Amino acid sequence: MSVARTSASPQQDELQAALADCRPLLRRAVAFAVIGSLLVLTPSWYMLEVYDRVVGSRSTLTLAMLTLLVLGAYAVMEAVDWASGILLHQAGLRFERKLAPRAFEACFTGSLKRIPVGGVQPLQDLRVLREFFPSAAVRAMIEGPVALLFLVLMYMMHPLVGWATLAAALVQGLVAWGNERDTQASLLAANRAAREAQLYADASLRNTQVIEAMGMLPAIRRRWLQRQGEFLQHQAVASDRAGSWQVLSRFVQTSMSSAFLGIAAWLLLRGEMQDAALMIVASIIGGRVLAPIVTATAQWRMVVTARDAWKRLAQLLAALPPRPPAMPLPAPTGRVVAENLMVAAPGSNTPILKGVSFSLNAGEVLAVVGPSAAGKTTLARALVGLWPSAGGKARLDGVDVFSWDHLELGPHVGYLPQGVELFDGSVADNIARFGEADRERVEDAARRVGLHEFILSLPQGYDTEVGSDGARLSGGQRQRLALARALYGKPVFVVLDEPNASLDEAGDAALAQAIATAKARGTTFVIMTHRTSVLAVSDKMLVLADGQAQAFGPRDQVLQALKQRAQQGGAAPARAAGARPAGPSGVAPLEPSA
Repeated sequence: MSVARTSASPQQDELQAALADCRPLLRRAVAFAVIGSLLVLTPSWYMLEVYDRVVGSRSTLTLAMLTLLVLGAYAVMEAVDWASGILLHQAGLRFERKLAPRAFEACFTGSLKRIPVGGVQPLQDLRVLREFFPSAAVRAMIEGPVALLFLVLMYMMHPLVGWATLAAALVQGLVAWGNERDTQASLLAANRAAREAQLYADASLRNTQVIEAMGMLPAIRRRWLQRQGEFLQHQAVASDRAGSWQVLSRFVQTSMSSAFLGIAAWLLLRGEMQDAALMIVASIIGGRVLAPIVTATAQWRMVVTARDAWKRLAQLLAALPPRPPAMPLPAPTGRVVAENLMVAAPGSNTPILKGVSFSLNAGEVLAVVGPSAAGKTTLARALVGLWPSAGGKARLDGVDVFSWDHLELGPHVGYLPQGVELFDGSVADNIARFGEADRERVEDAARRVGLHEFILSLPQGYDTEVGSDGARLSGGQRQRLALARALYGKPVFVVLDEPNASLDEAGDAALAQAIATAKARGTTFVIMTHRTSVLAVSDKMLVLADGQAQAFGPRDQVLQALKQRAQQGGAAPARAAGARPAGPSGVAPLEPSA
């Protein structure tokens, strides 16, 4: 059941493979549907038998037996129709289960790489395809072979009746084609506007506090209503046009049913048809030939929606192929090297980091300072392998971090982004990274950031639900909980981007103590910060400005050099004691950019 054909590719094969996995169910559904479609002729058979056997013989027993047979046929017809529907539903579920992991991975990877995939649109497309399997449109397609059989029966009655039926089918096909041509643009625009309105509503609901606090609701609502109005306008145009074509399709079907009866009667009068009952049979069977096309025309919106969902999903899987298996690597020890690192945002060619180099031994703490937009967050993302480098490499134990399989590397790395993200689940789930929670290690991570006593004061302790995005916690509590998650499992390399931005004095002290404790265990830290409290536990310091390293070296030497430069008013570049040319293992010169 392919709703669209595109050029063959490995990713298209993923969709075809998922469809092939459903074919045993589909074949059985088709078989049941064919049986049910043939049993649709039961009323016509019953009518002929009653007219031929009962009326002529006036036998009550014959009527009773025929009635029992008809009731049995009706029961079988409903049973096979039910079975066909169940099989189609199961085929849809199997198709979704087959592709759901890849669709979710594609959503995740697309968001990570800043590829516009429309949020969770691929998952919605997969749901559309799953719901398409048991739809009336698919059932109409399944009835196609039976319609051909009925067309042969019409020819067997008389060639003229057969040709009339074929002509009617062609007319219905032209109506379906006209419906497609006339509604396609409006349906595409309506679907696009609906997605945009939904995305805008979702983004607005994520910022309800800001909207309420600053009285932005009328403006936000007006913008959403504009998008929703555009969707409704396109939808109305498509519905009006589709409705006109559906009326024409039903008119053709109704007219042709009477036309079949009239043609059969005319043939009977000419002596070219022997049995008067065949007139009614011709009318009924002719209607069954046209029924699948009529149904497909009526359900064309669903057909178009499923076809577009198939195309979008195929394009997304083509753009984001599955991750290739990586060779297992030994656990890292925490030695970090940045080699002339140049990084641009995904999808951009403008570098944010411009040739940054430094090195850290296992257990060292690097404080990265600099003004806003200096490149600190970009460096954090590059060091944990979220953003690829346009030049140079970020290495952990000599291995390019971006190419390292993060499913393997992840347990050894901790990361606290600038925008703290928590997930709907318990406190323990969030700290344990939603893996199998080891309560002892969860509590150890919470204690290290000074959060244990607070968690115990919650209604269900570590089993307390934090709500979507940690909505039930304060900003400082969310940040400390995310810090505990970063430190969970004793990672060897931790990157913290503004970890104390929302912390009070006690939180600041807990952060410094947590860093010192992990450092003593051999954990390497890179900390982006605007606050000086972290400097007390730092071994080295990197100063960034405009994406370039202005200074790098031992903390005290860098601070002394910065102090000297401030005293000199920036008139001459200062250098740290023993400064060497910038390099991964040396002390970089403290020369500001022009």
